[in-house]
Amino acid sequence: MLKRFERNDSGHDYVVGDLHGHYALLERELTRVDFDTGKDRLFSVGDLIDRGPESLKCLELVHQPWCYAVTGNHEMMARNALFDNHWGQWLSNGGEWSQSHDKVTLRNRLAEAMMKMPLAFEIETAHGVIGIVHAEPPKNWADIRKTSRETLLWSRQRIESNNQTIVSGIDGVVVGHTPVPEPRTLGNVRYIDVGSFFSGRICLEKLEDIASMMKKSPNP
Repeated sequence: MLKRFERNDSGHDYVVGDLHGHYALLERELTRVDFDTGKDRLFSVGDLIDRGPESLKCLELVHQPWCYAVTGNHEMMARNALFDNHWGQWLSNGGEWSQSHDKVTLRNRLAEAMMKMPLAFEIETAHGVIGIVHAEPPKNWADIRKTSRETLLWSRQRIESNNQTIVSGIDGVVVGHTPVPEPRTLGNVRYIDVGSFFSGRICLEKLEDIASMMKKSPNP
């Protein structure tokens, strides 16, 4: 459900928005920041798959020792299709690429990846603790373990209502799920899905910079 990470004292921690199969965009951004796989860590807000050209390649990033991802609603839709035979929702939301793959092999690869993809991360930085969930955190981070999967994976209530309230119990939270033209902060929640599948861009930010921003201006 929740995985915690100690502070990275040897390198930098980065967080990336929804990839949706756009591996080349990630490579470009990692090159831009001189990402060092020996020292740096990459955290993903989920939705590694669907709508882009390299879904499997993105999904298998979680097997790299420097990359960590929470589960997104697209991984959950894939799981519901491949394991429970509920195909309609996934196929109508970017999962059609699966039709060119052997279903047993795809199911195994998804299962192996999702074993490494909890619903939430908690990461210590030099400027505070940052949480990561795919869609929306609870009002109090202390409630993360009892928050519904529906909220964590699907909810857009906070951003649709322009809710600027602070999530208590944590310095900041980073989410994806809802495409925004540019990264946006509401209260201490940072939205970084810039719609890779229609914008041709992804957002990659340093966690320590986000934490510092939250400390200085919790209600921008």
